[in-house]
Amino acid sequence: MITTFHNFVYLPIYNGLIFILSIIPGADVGLAVIVLTILIKTVLYPLSHKGLHTQRRMTEVAPKLEELKEKHKEDKQELARKTMELYREEKINPFSSIFLLLIQIPVLIGLYLVFMNGGLPKIDPKDLYSFITPPVDVSMYLLGIFDLSKKNLILALLAGLAQFARAWVAPVPPPPLKTGGKPSFQQDFARSMQIQMRYILPIFITFFAYTTGGALALYWITSNLFDIGTELLVTKRMKK
Repeated sequence: MITTFHNFVYLPIYNGLIFILSIIPGADVGLAVIVLTILIKTVLYPLSHKGLHTQRRMTEVAPKLEELKEKHKEDKQELARKTMELYREEKINPFSSIFLLLIQIPVLIGLYLVFMNGGLPKIDPKDLYSFITPPVDVSMYLLGIFDLSKKNLILALLAGLAQFARAWVAPVPPPPLKTGGKPSFQQDFARSMQIQMRYILPIFITFFAYTTGGALALYWITSNLFDIGTELLVTKRMKK
């Protein structure tokens, strides 16, 4: 398992970063991280687009799901069957967002290992593909300002703000219950998760970005800005 991760996640990310460094003037690690992040997000864009589209569609069919829950609240098996029928009728795959998340986690771990496991600024020749020519000198500064090899509070705060902005453009939660209705466990859980994603997660991301260094904070900023653009694009297309 470790060998598979090393060969198919860590090495491609590491070599991709070194290749970008070799063609960027000054071998600026900050610019290389931004370019690499955009390339990764572009490759994952079809899955990301599908996942965001599914989230929007799930919000739209939420009232129908509530009707099914109320109608079949005494028969869980029938509720499950009717729910899957609704998903098929509406052409919704509720697991697409989870699949996208599962793909992004190894990428994030791979980037973490590149910067935290001695991957930069020192370059290990044994981890390079034969066609990769490493730069002579590597600059760990972003535009000569932020040292990405150390903790950086400014970049960490920007990462948290980017995550906060990302949460605000996410799909709106399902409509509230009718007056006098008692919220179900699922509804309470959904509201709780919405609050955590919007307010608590940015705080966690700020702490994580600060403790892991400026390079990962920069990745998180770039990644969230890309996701915000994708979210706005999906929303615009669905409105049309």
